Amino acid sequence: MTSTTTSAGSLPAKHRERLMRTAREVSFDEGTRLFAEGRRADRFWIIRTGMVTLDLYVPGRRAAVIESPGPAQLAGWSWHFRPYPRYLGAEALSPVRAWEFDAEAVRALCAQDAEFGRAIAEWVGHVVADRLHAARIRLLDLYAPYGSGSRI
Repeated sequence: MTSTTTSAGSLPAKHRERLMRTAREVSFDEGTRLFAEGRRADRFWIIRTGMVTLDLYVPGRRAAVIESPGPAQLAGWSWHFRPYPRYLGAEALSPVRAWEFDAEAVRALCAQDAEFGRAIAEWVGHVVADRLHAARIRLLDLYAPYGSGSRI
């Protein structure tokens, strides 16, 4: 499953550079759980290499994989919306190298600079919209009698 989620490159350069000044490099082995659905979102990642599966808890079944973001894609958007619960879980599908961001620090930057805050909000909003669409299509494929039909 390939991700179409808006990449970090869609942030205007000056805002992307400002965001990247807060990043720290991290890596995850294949199979490492980055975060669990329902937990507090205190950080997020931009994937450098590798892929992550985003999954949704389904009672009585295995978690449904919704999307698989890869390089330059955002892993985690819940940090931007109060009260910051994770709406999906995430696991490294392969070895992953990523930039990690402290959510509280980035929210503070957003509060200090309205232009930066708007750019981040628009970027994260696009990611949320893309993920919602991907979740809808995936859940229809898994559970609807005739699947999702055409892939828009």
